[in-house]
Amino acid sequence: MIDSKTKVVGVVGKPIGHSVSPAMHNAAFSNLGLNYVYLAFEVSDLDGAIGGMRALDVRGFNVTIPYKVDVLKYLDEVDGLAKMIGAVNTVVNDDGMLTGYNTDCSGAVDALVSKVKLKGRTVAVIGAGGAGRAVAFGVAEMGAHVLVVNRTLSRGEGLVSSVNGFFAGSAECGTMDDLKDASVIVNTTPVGMMPDVGGTPVLKKFLRKTHVVMDIVYNPVETRFLRDAKSLGCVTINGVEMFVGQGAKSFELFCGKKAPKGVMWDAVLKLLVSRV
Repeated sequence: MIDSKTKVVGVVGKPIGHSVSPAMHNAAFSNLGLNYVYLAFEVSDLDGAIGGMRALDVRGFNVTIPYKVDVLKYLDEVDGLAKMIGAVNTVVNDDGMLTGYNTDCSGAVDALVSKVKLKGRTVAVIGAGGAGRAVAFGVAEMGAHVLVVNRTLSRGEGLVSSVNGFFAGSAECGTMDDLKDASVIVNTTPVGMMPDVGGTPVLKKFLRKTHVVMDIVYNPVETRFLRDAKSLGCVTINGVEMFVGQGAKSFELFCGKKAPKGVMWDAVLKLLVSRV
């Protein structure tokens, strides 16, 4: 029951109508009997929204497209990993002190290592936004070589420079033609996300059956990119893996309790199936 003692958490982004974060987190809060509620906030004015979060004593919030990088300048503290990555997807409010974290990184790495050994492999990261940065730093830290493929070369070069600043010589820019040299391909762009499900970040002709292919898009669960990869015999990892992984870590930061990941998985899949 929502009352004056209910702690509010949420997610800020634009657009936000597609988000399944409220269903996932609220199912977890209910399962553990916690007096929390998770809401989705479509935000055009990030500065004003952050001020409102402080004023209303919102316990914390996740950050999604397009604010994962911009949000850093509004925070009082930034966790070391998030600072290294240069992107934040989770903010915790402790008595008006806002601290930023990045749980995308561990969510992505955990999903990948469940299917493939990263050390010594070349991992192609499609996209150089906030999620792309998290994946690139995460796999580099695991000993992988990072191949950044981004539509805007300057942004891709910026990510490569950042990664190499911490892990010397471990990243470079590439093109779709260079994917043949990669063992793993990770899409970190929104291409293929509902409602534009016909899109794909990588044409099928660039895929090989030896590739391990991961898509961080979770709606739909099986994107065109993953269907194309699966038809060639590739090992595939859907976006729900990373989404629940990062969400569980955010949950634990918000309320200090171990996340019921099975409950979160079920809530996400139930909602996504209902939207098909």
